[in-house]
Amino acid sequence: MKKIITILSVCLFFTIGSIAQTDTAFVQVRIMRGDIVEFTVDNLDNVYIINSRNQLRKFDANGDSVAVYNDVKKFGQATLIDVSNPLKVLLYYKDFSTVVALDRYLNPVNIIDLRKHNIFQAKAIGQSYDNNVWVYDELENKLKKVDEEGKLLQETPDFRLLTGKAISPLKLFDENRYVYVYDSTFGVYVFDYFGSLRNNIMIQQWQNFKVAGKYIFGSRSDRLFRYEISSFRLDEWKMPPALQNSKAFNFSGSRLYALMKDCEGNENCILIYSIR
Repeated sequence: MKKIITILSVCLFFTIGSIAQTDTAFVQVRIMRGDIVEFTVDNLDNVYIINSRNQLRKFDANGDSVAVYNDVKKFGQATLIDVSNPLKVLLYYKDFSTVVALDRYLNPVNIIDLRKHNIFQAKAIGQSYDNNVWVYDELENKLKKVDEEGKLLQETPDFRLLTGKAISPLKLFDENRYVYVYDSTFGVYVFDYFGSLRNNIMIQQWQNFKVAGKYIFGSRSDRLFRYEISSFRLDEWKMPPALQNSKAFNFSGSRLYALMKDCEGNENCILIYSIR
């Protein structure tokens, strides 16, 4: 069953409006099996998998292997993989405040050591529309944009002055002319490209958070969510039984990806569904 909830979120306020229920379907497209520890997907439905040998492998939308990167642990454990631009993959190593940029064939093209530019504490980074990098500097409580060398291009005022809160974002996304900064306690802060705070969407305590196209996706407990940004509509589904033991979810504009443990022959697998 799906609930459709209208959420109106303007400036720093939100209301919940009418609720309706309709049937929905998750249609399984295919299954990817193999040595899968972590994964993510881009907006072209390419799948990026980290395996137990610390390789990053890229598969196209048909499941064919197209690229591999063998040096994922060069700077320790990668804490974030940003594939919002299919032509450029970012690996972020929080413990070393280091970003490694790969091209679409997973060849390394650039390394940004944020510490050299006085950014020492940041959980979240994200690609910008103009091929630079967004970083939330937790020591200064500012959203910053840096270039490929790590030099500061712009920054917001201190968040404590903007919101009265010191946040700790988990995810950053640059999508459709806005930057979405997600803190699971305080919700989603939406900025324009000039660094002005435009909105605070009260989406809280979601896991597997992602902004993709016109939607924000996430999960909590046995529920899946899809928030349509322009209409403020929230679709809520109870997970099909087959997905309730998933290790992680990911989303593209029209597909749901679920990482499952021990699918067959002790291998992990990714179940891929279309969402209607």
